[in-house]
Amino acid sequence: MSPRRSYDQYCSAARALDLVGDRWTLLIVRELLAGPRRYTDLHADLPGVSTDVLASRLKDMERDGLATRRRLPPPGAAFVYELTGRGQELLPVLQALGAWGAPELGERRPTDAVRAHWFALPLLRALEGEGLVEVRLEEGEFHVYAGVEEGGLVYGEGAAPREPDARLVLDVDTCTAVAQGELSLPDAVRAGRVEVSGDGTLAKALREA
Repeated sequence: MSPRRSYDQYCSAARALDLVGDRWTLLIVRELLAGPRRYTDLHADLPGVSTDVLASRLKDMERDGLATRRRLPPPGAAFVYELTGRGQELLPVLQALGAWGAPELGERRPTDAVRAHWFALPLLRALEGEGLVEVRLEEGEFHVYAGVEEGGLVYGEGAAPREPDARLVLDVDTCTAVAQGELSLPDAVRAGRVEVSGDGTLAKALREA
């Protein structure tokens, strides 16, 4: 394992960047906010990262107390990576970074990869209230835990694990507009750009906003 590089500055921002300032580290955190992930799943959802760099970053995160590696019980028996409590504390950092970077999205470039669950954190910022929300885009499904983390989880890939409080169907352009602050989620619902279903309080609030 390579020695930790440091800015050698007695400053909390510099110390934080010693841990998470390397390329890919915060994006690995973004993926692990969905819960335990196998190495192959992480590699698939981080297009552009080399296997060597991903392995190195994960080892660094283990060393620095941001992530742990464990074996799933049978019949899975695969190794997974997951965030520690210290790693989960990076959620507001990613939220703030995402909000700051939203104006840079612009028009999607031909070389830009996209995964449905990359819109989980922007939608969490836009949702008001608490509840489990299932989201469907053309690119796939994911679910978010609005207003509260459930067992340390912030979001997850695929359909909700139980009956959600609300189901949203929308497209990437609408997600982008919401992320950039050009459109609020209630306004998107009123404009017919988001289809809302479900009987939960959150669904009713969105329909009645």
